[in-house]
Amino acid sequence: MSKQELPVVDLNAVACCSPLAVRPMDAEQAAMVAPLFKALGDPIRLRLMSMIASVPEMCVCDLTPAFDLSGPTISHHLKVLREAGLVDSERRGTWVWYRVKPEAFRHLGALLDISAAPAASSTG
Repeated sequence: MSKQELPVVDLNAVACCSPLAVRPMDAEQAAMVAPLFKALGDPIRLRLMSMIASVPEMCVCDLTPAFDLSGPTISHHLKVLREAGLVDSERRGTWVWYRVKPEAFRHLGALLDISAAPAASSTG
């Protein structure tokens, strides 16, 4: 696998992880979850994700003009989001439509939920 490629993420594997504030992740869990954060860690992909998440679905024909990048570059970024399990896509004629996979964000939200942290004891 090249440095640019991300493994396809198994969202069931992410769902098994306890919130970070409850128990530290082991190395295997961290390796399964990291590609989701890596996919969102790029400013272009984060903007694409925001655009897609703001509507029920969005055509690539509406995403591409929002960036000063080539169509193939936008397609690459969308592929990374898709392989990370963050978006679904559907080809309709010559265009591809994208929509958020809500379960991916539910899993990430649960993972980042600090309200599940045990109460700290105060001394003093």
